[in-house]
Amino acid sequence: MDDDRPHRFSEGQGFDEEYEEFSLDPPELSVDPTQVDPVDSRVLTDMLDERNVASDQVDAERLVDVGLSYMGINRFEEATEAFERAASFAEDELVEQEAWVNKGAAHAQLEEYDEAVGAYEEALAIDEDSEHAASAHTNLAYALWEWGRTEQALEHAERAVEVDPRFAQAWYNRGFFLAERGLHENAIDCFDNAIRLGMRTAAVLEEKAIALEEAGQTEEAERVQQQAEELREEAERELVEDR
Repeated sequence: MDDDRPHRFSEGQGFDEEYEEFSLDPPELSVDPTQVDPVDSRVLTDMLDERNVASDQVDAERLVDVGLSYMGINRFEEATEAFERAASFAEDELVEQEAWVNKGAAHAQLEEYDEAVGAYEEALAIDEDSEHAASAHTNLAYALWEWGRTEQALEHAERAVEVDPRFAQAWYNRGFFLAERGLHENAIDCFDNAIRLGMRTAAVLEEKAIALEEAGQTEEAERVQQQAEELREEAERELVEDR
């Protein structure tokens, strides 16, 4: 099995293909985006300093949206700043938790796994059973794996499935970590669950094919690998047609 293959992981809810213009409403915080970066740290320091702006004047959810927009254009450092400020001003625990989860994802994109782990742990400290907890656990599992803490990674991957059995990404992550430990039959079951829950991608099928091969199911592995290649070719054709 190729240990250097990339591990595809969850980043929460993800983003739409198109992004709305950055905005920091309400009016007290409005910024002309043609004149200033809406989450420029020098500007936000003055605009969002707790000594100058009461928390009820800051729309933390809109700050989360700003961070997601930055994630969508690969500006991860700015995203971490927006998410951190959203978490610090959020009065709703779910909004705060969402901000911490997304902050962790932004750090992971920067390969800052220590900071990513810290952000996910902050999220889970708020509530281990909320709607964002499964994303926090599965992303924490990935960050721990990248950080070399593989035993803990599997624990959080399994916890993610317990929190939300219908979270396809959690099943995929659990399957990946089980395969890494040589538990290929169990990994196949996890990949099947991810596929049944809608995560039928070339990456998942390729991981399943590897697990099947390692489990001695050569013919089935070849069939699944062919499906993965067909999906990848289809995606490439669509990309060319879109251009």
